[in-house]
Amino acid sequence: METKNVIYELRTGKGMSQDELAERLFVTRQAVSRWENGETVPNTETLKLLSRLFDVSINTLLGSPRQLICQCCGMPLEEASLSREPDGAINEDYCKWCYADGKFAYTSMDKLIDFCAEHMASEQWPAGQVRAYLAGLLPTLKHWQAAE
Repeated sequence: METKNVIYELRTGKGMSQDELAERLFVTRQAVSRWENGETVPNTETLKLLSRLFDVSINTLLGSPRQLICQCCGMPLEEASLSREPDGAINEDYCKWCYADGKFAYTSMDKLIDFCAEHMASEQWPAGQVRAYLAGLLPTLKHWQAAE
């Protein structure tokens, strides 16, 4: 879905007029109209405001152009699993289980691997395979690269 359609659907879904949305974002009604007609796209700061106002990710506002994965555990991210910052802003880098309110749940890669191996292992995917998979994946993710 294109940004123009996303903004229109979010606005009308909340029962807001273009004037009301413009007032809440400190822009003109004409700016909202241009976004919804596909003439322009909101700037970065306005996208952040829209994200907070409608409680959706910037990725969603832009039409979900790429699949996000948690940069701590590697899980594919969906709108409902995105983490939050202490101020309530959505963080598109991490899932809500790895990162919440400014804090990471796992203090070491080994603890995360232990947790995942316990909960992900099955007959088809034994714990040893889960551990080997995660041992290869996790070091490539942003959180663990920054921790080194």
